[in-house]
Amino acid sequence: MTNEKFVDVGGIRTRYFEKGDGDILALFHGGHFGSHDSADSADDWGLNFDGLARWFHVYAVDKLGQGYTDNPRSDADYTMAAVVQHAYGFLQTLGLRNVSLIGHSRGAYPVARLTLEHPELIRSCIVVDSNTLAPGVGRNEIVMANPPLPRLTKESQRWVFQKYSHGFDHITEEWLEAATRIAALPKYQQAVTKMEAEGLRTTRFLPQLARQKEETLAWIRDGGMKKPTLVIWGYNDPTATLAQGLALFDLITARTPKAQLHIFNQAGHFTYREHPKAFNELIRCFVQEA
Repeated sequence: MTNEKFVDVGGIRTRYFEKGDGDILALFHGGHFGSHDSADSADDWGLNFDGLARWFHVYAVDKLGQGYTDNPRSDADYTMAAVVQHAYGFLQTLGLRNVSLIGHSRGAYPVARLTLEHPELIRSCIVVDSNTLAPGVGRNEIVMANPPLPRLTKESQRWVFQKYSHGFDHITEEWLEAATRIAALPKYQQAVTKMEAEGLRTTRFLPQLARQKEETLAWIRDGGMKKPTLVIWGYNDPTATLAQGLALFDLITARTPKAQLHIFNQAGHFTYREHPKAFNELIRCFVQEA
């Protein structure tokens, strides 16, 4: 990943990558702050970023508390609602409008909320393999049972990425090394302590997310997405199941006429990395038509 930059978003030092010209495309990665499975960041888009920048003005953002972006400033902000507000602040700070958003996994939730809450800023919405947004319960706890110890080492994160995936070719050393460096940061370890040892994951983060997810799905059901929406899923996703993707698409299509679904065969949770060229071409066609 090249063209790394930092910007102050409401007091939060935020890392992002920027490249290319043309229509604006903003990429939001998955995971959450303090995850003891993997240290996701904007580096997740490393196999797609340069290719998408051939056609678009691309921004790839480290979400709140992830990558090299500052942690939430208070325990009260260890929530997905704060992640959404930070993402909105990023768009506002950089003056971005008419933006096509792509969100993967937990990154699809803020992308959908931004589209619902601020449609005046959004051109189109693209959701990729997201148990966090889709109806039903995913299989993360089953698939990710008994990870190798110690957690967040390079080999432990390799195991996690492999468990999420159908094939392994996309799990590059560059990606693993970036995730390992981030996991070793003092601020990342602080977030792990808050989420796990201090219990914020079970007492605050997950309960708040459950309420917000219910609200979001009701919003989609009753009013639709209002903007062209593309749902992308891996046929072989072991955690966010295809049945969940189909259920989400059914919910969206009821009141969103401009909605599409694309399923990649031989693809797990990281669809965009497992099929980067085909994924990028799909994005180019959808956004340009939108």
